[in-house]
Amino acid sequence: MNKLFASIITIGDELLIGQVIDTNSAFIAQELNKIGVPVKHRLAVGDTWDDIWNALDEVSKHADIILITGGLGPTADDITKPLLCKYFGGTMITDELTLAHVTYIFENILKRPMIERNRKQAEVPNICTVLKNEVGTAPGMLFEKDGKIFIAMPGVPFEMKYIMQHHVLSLIPKKFTTSHIEHRTLLTAGIGESFLAEMIQSWEEKLPSTIKLAYLPNYGMVRLRLTASGFEKDKLVKAINSEFEALKILVQEYLVIDEDLPMHLVVTKLLKEKHKSLATAESCTGGSIASIMTANAGASSIFTGSVVCYDNRIKTELLGVSHEILTTVGAVSRETVELMATNIVGLMKSDFGIAVSGIMGPTGATDEKPVGMVWIAVADKEKVIAKQFNFRFDRERNIQLTVVNALNMLRLLILES
Repeated sequence: MNKLFASIITIGDELLIGQVIDTNSAFIAQELNKIGVPVKHRLAVGDTWDDIWNALDEVSKHADIILITGGLGPTADDITKPLLCKYFGGTMITDELTLAHVTYIFENILKRPMIERNRKQAEVPNICTVLKNEVGTAPGMLFEKDGKIFIAMPGVPFEMKYIMQHHVLSLIPKKFTTSHIEHRTLLTAGIGESFLAEMIQSWEEKLPSTIKLAYLPNYGMVRLRLTASGFEKDKLVKAINSEFEALKILVQEYLVIDEDLPMHLVVTKLLKEKHKSLATAESCTGGSIASIMTANAGASSIFTGSVVCYDNRIKTELLGVSHEILTTVGAVSRETVELMATNIVGLMKSDFGIAVSGIMGPTGATDEKPVGMVWIAVADKEKVIAKQFNFRFDRERNIQLTVVNALNMLRLLILES
């Protein structure tokens, strides 16, 4: 049985110049993966007729499902719809159901007059199947050619997601026989990618050809992902589970969690399981730890508060770091972060505290304290642990590395408690 593949084309000059980050193709790929459809290509092209046409020609050589986002709006640079009409040899017609929907939106929701440009949103090629877009004005369109399907969706993310979830994901299994794709992912900390590869080399070399291993390093952590695909699901699951258990044993010393979770969600999960809370005292990270820990709903059950203490006066007045400490050893020191971590626990009435102070760069460094030097402390009501790091990268990466390492230090303290 031939394997099924999909390709994704995202359209828009804004994607190519970096003005807009392409989140659409990531979402589409993840959703396709869930129903057993691997993605062969992800291609971004500008609002240029020849580039879009050539992209359709190229990806359709290798894929059975081609998903397109962008270029379906009412302005002059939205050329996807007329191009698809010509590409598949159709003529433009007005879809009455879409016109009624667009009219309703303008008259009853937006309370604005509908001009001719808006009416054109209801025009579609007569050789497509219209996929109704309940949350916007541009409909999706399904084309079929030579046993392949082409689906055009709006570039607005929430509109694209609606069409994916309400049309595309149920449509594909009706038209194709999909395989099964299984992933198993774990997170490691405290070991680099190359050392990890050395550690598991002999096991990796013996992996069955149906199972692939991927190394996914990021900010001092390394995820290991096993992927297996095939048409016999039970056999597939048994094989990948067996290899995953063997992998977990090999990396046990550095294993953070045997799920595909980022560090902040690992810590959140631990805090919830133990019914504990966290507070942060942040200097060099400017509240980044607090921000990521409160990014998900329900954070109030595990996070009590934060003090962003860039000014040394705040370290002294709120967190009890004496003027003497700041003038002798400085803000970037063991003594400072230990007091910050200990006192934030009392100030916020939390179970655990994190404190960070460092030189993020590109300015502010001295010979004794170079860019990337960071002190991190974690504390509970009984003890405090501090550690110095030297990252020495650009400002953004130094901040992210500080966040991840601070959370990992907290994770270890929670496990010890």
